[in-house]
Amino acid sequence: MFETIAEVTDPSVARVLMTALKAHGFHPLEGGESGLPGLPGVFGPKGVAIAVPEEEAADAKVLAEALLKEMIGR
Repeated sequence: MFETIAEVTDPSVARVLMTALKAHGFHPLEGGESGLPGLPGVFGPKGVAIAVPEEEAADAKVLAEALLKEMIGR
């Protein structure tokens, strides 16, 4: 099972976040080139959901929040 750790409205930020998570050893679920799985270019109402395996979620969320704060000031 996967758990959503962040929802990002900017697809570019989502791609950078997923790349950073991978670089730190996490395994984010990929939804295709961009957009919802099977629907490239179509995003959910809150943007792009970033999900990782449940066992990685707690640590990945801490990293994601820190990276988002640095990237977009959240």
